Amino acid sequence: MIKEKIMYLPSANGLSKKDFKRLASFIQEQVGILMPDSKHSLLTARLQKRLRTLKMSSFSDYVDWILNPKHSGEEIVNFLDLVTTNKTDFFREPAHFDFLTATALPALMEKYGAGSKRPLQIWSAPCSSGEEPYTLAIVAMEFAKSRTIPNYQVKILGSDLSTKALKKGYEAVYEKSKVDGVPLSIKKEYMLKSKNKEKPTVRIGPKIRSMVTFHHLNFMDANYNIANIYDIIFCRNCLIYFDRVTSENIVNKLCNNLQPGGYFFIGHAETLNGIDVPVKQVAPTIYQKPYN
Repeated sequence: MIKEKIMYLPSANGLSKKDFKRLASFIQEQVGILMPDSKHSLLTARLQKRLRTLKMSSFSDYVDWILNPKHSGEEIVNFLDLVTTNKTDFFREPAHFDFLTATALPALMEKYGAGSKRPLQIWSAPCSSGEEPYTLAIVAMEFAKSRTIPNYQVKILGSDLSTKALKKGYEAVYEKSKVDGVPLSIKKEYMLKSKNKEKPTVRIGPKIRSMVTFHHLNFMDANYNIANIYDIIFCRNCLIYFDRVTSENIVNKLCNNLQPGGYFFIGHAETLNGIDVPVKQVAPTIYQKPYN
C-alpha cells in the first residue's frame, strides 16, 4: 500500500519552465488570462492536486495530454476550472450596492419602469460561485421593500467560465462562515440554516434563487449569444487578469447587451481608462452607457 501511494506522487521536480510556458500560452489563447512567471508556483500547486486525483506522476505527461485536442476531452474543463480564480464574497465592495440603492435602481425605474413595469435585468459576469448574483437579488428586494414597491420584478444572469463554480452557485449552499458578516436581518429574511451542527451551512431562500439563472460563458468566445438587454452589468475583479486589448474586447462585447443609460461596474482595483469602450465614468469604478 505504501509503495502504491509513493508511485502516484507527482514528480518532486515540479512543473518545468518549458511546460509552464506551454500552459501559459494555452491558457491565454483559450480564456485570455495572463499567466506571468510569478504564477509558476501557484499553477504547480494546483496541478499537483489534480495529478494526485488522476494518479499521474508526471507533470509533462499531463501537459502533453491537455495540449492534445484529440485526447484531452473533458479534462480541458477540469483544467480550466483549476486555473481560474473564484474568490468572491457576499456584499463584496459594499459601496457599489449603496450606489445601486441610492442612484441606479431609482433612475432605471423612472426611465424604463425597470422592476415595476417590467423586470429589472442584471448580469453578473463573471459570477463565480453565486455570491454576487444572490447579493444583487437581495439588494434589489431590500430596495423594493424600502420604497414599498409592490411586485418588484428582478431577473439576474450569472455567467462564468468555471463549471465547478456554476454548480455551486446553482446549488446555492454555502458554509456558515461565508455569511458571518451579513446582517442578521438579511440572513433571517433570505437564507435558510442547515440542521447539521457539525458542518453548519446556509442555503439561499427559494424566492431569491428563483431570480437567478446560471450560464457557462468564456470571455474569449467571438459571440456571447446572450439575447437579453441588461440594465446593469457587474464585471468585477476579472479584468486585472487580461491584457489591455483583451479587456477592451470583453467590455465592448458585454456592453452590446447593456441598455442605454445602463450601469457597468468593475472592481476597485480596475479601471477602464485608456481603452475604447462605450461607457462613461459616473463614480469610482462605476460607468454608464450614454443614452442614444
